[in-house]
Amino acid sequence: MKNTVSSGRPEVAETDFDVVIAGGGLVGGSLAIALGSCGLRIALVEAVPPDSEQQPSFDERTLALSHGSCRVLRALGLWPGLKAAVWPVRQIHVSERGRFGTARIDAAEQGVDELGFVIKSHALGRALWSRIRESAGLSVFCPARVTAVAPPADGGRQLTLTESSGAERTLNTRLLAIADGARSPLRAAVGIDATEHDYAQVAVICSVQVPARYAGNIAYERFTSAGPLAMLPGSEGRYTAVLARPAVAAPTLLAQDDAQFLAGLQRLFGWRLGRLQRVGRRSSYPLALTTAAALTAPRAVVVGNAANSLHPVAGQGFNLGLRDVASLAELLAAAARENADPGAVKVLDAYADWRQRDQRAVVRFTDGLIRFFGVDASGIAAARGLGLTMLDMSVSGKRALARQTMGLTGRRTRLSRDLPL
Repeated sequence: MKNTVSSGRPEVAETDFDVVIAGGGLVGGSLAIALGSCGLRIALVEAVPPDSEQQPSFDERTLALSHGSCRVLRALGLWPGLKAAVWPVRQIHVSERGRFGTARIDAAEQGVDELGFVIKSHALGRALWSRIRESAGLSVFCPARVTAVAPPADGGRQLTLTESSGAERTLNTRLLAIADGARSPLRAAVGIDATEHDYAQVAVICSVQVPARYAGNIAYERFTSAGPLAMLPGSEGRYTAVLARPAVAAPTLLAQDDAQFLAGLQRLFGWRLGRLQRVGRRSSYPLALTTAAALTAPRAVVVGNAANSLHPVAGQGFNLGLRDVASLAELLAAAARENADPGAVKVLDAYADWRQRDQRAVVRFTDGLIRFFGVDASGIAAARGLGLTMLDMSVSGKRALARQTMGLTGRRTRLSRDLPL
């Protein structure tokens, strides 16, 4: 890593880059690592130091890494640093509270050792930034943010970078990769609109201890009348509960004592994990669907949550963003080999064509689950139970769902096939 704003080094920082990545969270950091060996001049700009408690990307939230995402992280050389922090998922159990019918997806039936892994966001963040600090060819500006973007000119874009001290500097780049989150100011600055659907829900997240005999490798997705509940396995019998509830109910849930909260969680989830024993600190964040109207603008591209920010049901958000990273990195690496312009219309059009179908399918999948399981009409509720039962009996149906959740549908990237860029 070189030219770090916070290092206090006296040398003049490089100002001309092939790609500037705005946002050093999970997706932006992954993109920086993926591009590190492509021979391009790369800069990463992040507003909040990775070890700060205020870093929103590296908090206590739990990520469900799909099978495909794990392969990408392995191809990026990150897996050795993650082995101690991940927990395998070998079965997914789907049910609806108060209704008959369940569906199970089993790794062995799908011919894999694991459907995916569970990891804390902060653990993945530490691994990413450990690699970023070791990257000699990567210029990192942190803490700093891109505060202005000039219109494209002379084969690139001029960016204004503002450091935490208030000092400004100018960067020039042939491509701006925007990875600064769902409410991205840079997405609007380059002329890309976005729509937002507020689910009027809040995700309440906490760790839960279960009896030792129930500890295992099963992830649960349970739909209730007030919203979905996920229980994600971890080490030593600790599960992570992700409870989506109406926003108006969140303050009450967060204010309850542990006994009250556990009793309510037990009623919603049932007894598949026995009596829930202890609960950790609770946190929350609002839920909305944000979708960019386009994936590219002249000399700019949006990735991760800046392109699509999803409801956490089915755990697809980061996995979708990592497929953005793998696709974009593959196209930029190919351009670099040909000594082509990374911000050329041809490259950006190829990225949009590649990613649109997958992104739209995942948005429909996650949003459709919330809407479908949110209808209380008795006929539809009965159909849901019948549908889960039929899915559980259908080999082809479960395989299709498994491939969706494992991130193995559509055009595969080189990184997801264990191939170098």
